[in-house]
Amino acid sequence: MVVAAKKTSQVVTHMTIAFAIAYAMTGSVVFGGLAIIIEPVINVLLLPFHEKAWAAYRQRAATERQRYAAVAAEKISQTAMHMIVAFTVMYFATGSLAFGGMAAVLEPVCNVLLLPIHDRFWHNLELRLSRQASAA
Repeated sequence: MVVAAKKTSQVVTHMTIAFAIAYAMTGSVVFGGLAIIIEPVINVLLLPFHEKAWAAYRQRAATERQRYAAVAAEKISQTAMHMIVAFTVMYFATGSLAFGGMAAVLEPVCNVLLLPIHDRFWHNLELRLSRQASAA
């Protein structure tokens, strides 16, 4: 139940960020709505494959230093994936390279700043629920 709520919340967070950026750039609720539907869904669908591939790569790391380097590379790769998706959606929605480029920069930055807060909230909630279940 918590996993489903967390994933739903993750999608809503992505949708809010995508809408805010698309609306701010175009002033159009239609383009904002398009961004809400397409961009976050693509990212959320791609993310598990991305995470699985990087988890396998991290497991092959022989040293702690290599694991840290793999985590850093994973975050850079994840940011690049977000940039490509944001650019592609905004470019096809507007036909503008400038809007695509702005979305490619703004969307990942917002996600990198806001999603750790989101994930920390859910981690703390899961810990609290697990403590309550073990106390009962």
